[in-house]
Amino acid sequence: MNLQGFVESRVGQVVIILVIVLMLVLITLGGKSKGANRKVDIKAMTVSALLIAIAMVLSNVKIFTMPQGGSITLLSLLPIAVVTYLYGTKRGIMAGVALGLVNLIFGPYVIHPAQLLLDYPIAFGALGIGGAFRNGKNGLTKVYVVGVFARYLCAVASGIIFFGSYAPKGFNAVTWSVWYNITYIAVEAAITIVVINMPPVKNLFERIKNADEFGASRTNKIR
Repeated sequence: MNLQGFVESRVGQVVIILVIVLMLVLITLGGKSKGANRKVDIKAMTVSALLIAIAMVLSNVKIFTMPQGGSITLLSLLPIAVVTYLYGTKRGIMAGVALGLVNLIFGPYVIHPAQLLLDYPIAFGALGIGGAFRNGKNGLTKVYVVGVFARYLCAVASGIIFFGSYAPKGFNAVTWSVWYNITYIAVEAAITIVVINMPPVKNLFERIKNADEFGASRTNKIR
């Protein structure tokens, strides 16, 4: 059985589901709080799982599909940025890895073990790396831009290494991958940035973040 066949098999999907569950469990342990503050951690896991589900739904709302893979979707990369914005880099990366593995279950295209890792857990996990910017001005926008750029770099690397032979005449593997991947990722990113910077949307996310931080702080003081 080849790797694609294993991923699509019942055993392969059980293994992937177990890793997804592990990522969600690790999210409960990913914060600074321990023991007495377990409720806050459970909340982070619940919110992260909900946002992963929302990301999957949004990824199926395709505005445009590219001929060699990839598509412009309805803000589907935003939910992992929201996890990072609310809970930090570690939890954002773990939620992204989980999302990548969910995508692997529902739409696998695997030709090599390294390509599997690069296109699924690594690429989606990269969406969560912008946590260092979450507490500054326009924090969600910065978190999103950093994460999407990292996601883009993964797509470019995968295109160069594994799909360079698809480059049309006049392009080499590098220039084709750079151009091809930016055409859909940049368009979706631009749409998302406009949406999250609309005053009502921006204020909503800021209130959610402030309420979550206030709730965690209050719980710590009570205990």
